[in-house]
Amino acid sequence: MRKRLSSIRASRRLLFTAGTAAAASTVASAATASAGELASTGAYGSGVLGAWERQARAISSESQIRKTRENDGVYMFGDSIGVQDGPSLAKQLAQHGIYMAVHNWAGRPVTPAVDALDTWAQDYGLPHRILMSVGSNDIFTPPAVAAQVERTMQIVGTERTVFWVNIQAARTAHGPAVQVSDQRNSAWINLQLAEAQRRHDNLRIIHWAEHLAAKPNRLAKYLRDGLHPSIPLGQNARNALILAALKSG
Repeated sequence: MRKRLSSIRASRRLLFTAGTAAAASTVASAATASAGELASTGAYGSGVLGAWERQARAISSESQIRKTRENDGVYMFGDSIGVQDGPSLAKQLAQHGIYMAVHNWAGRPVTPAVDALDTWAQDYGLPHRILMSVGSNDIFTPPAVAAQVERTMQIVGTERTVFWVNIQAARTAHGPAVQVSDQRNSAWINLQLAEAQRRHDNLRIIHWAEHLAAKPNRLAKYLRDGLHPSIPLGQNARNALILAALKSG
């Protein structure tokens, strides 16, 4: 336990280091943000969540869901990153004989993703590995995440493993003030995941944010807009982390 807590503390330090570095690179020019942008940044500085229900989505057929459950594969619940990167990840898993069923929906925050998990649990049952690739759209309301992580763990129970990819956002399409808020809110969400991991032995964090922070050039190389992985470099790097975690679990 002492070793694990030390690892968590190290991850916290790296998260805050990444956040501080991103903020420091832009805060000097934050005062140049327009009045209109500042007026629309919402309660937490990143803006407000837009309507996501009509955005792109990728949801497996019922036959694929049942096949995945019967072969104890992987259920994936994601957002736009999942819509983009999910097909490549599914091909890589298939090469290792692992089925995957997906419920990926662009723009979706954590709460409706957990709703989908709950529905699949009731309708089909759950395999032993659940992949949560959500959280990026919660930078608009970061405090909502903790309760939904707990809800996820209650749905899954103690006999299955949840793999949760942590997040990195500093959207380059927005001004410096919003980018700083994005980074701060990303770290806030990631800390909630780290705290939940302390309570749940079957919650495993896939450290995407730390991977990006480990080398100075990775943010620019692996993210095409400060959020979504670039193709192929970022997509390959992120999927490699996920694949390694799923194979070990």
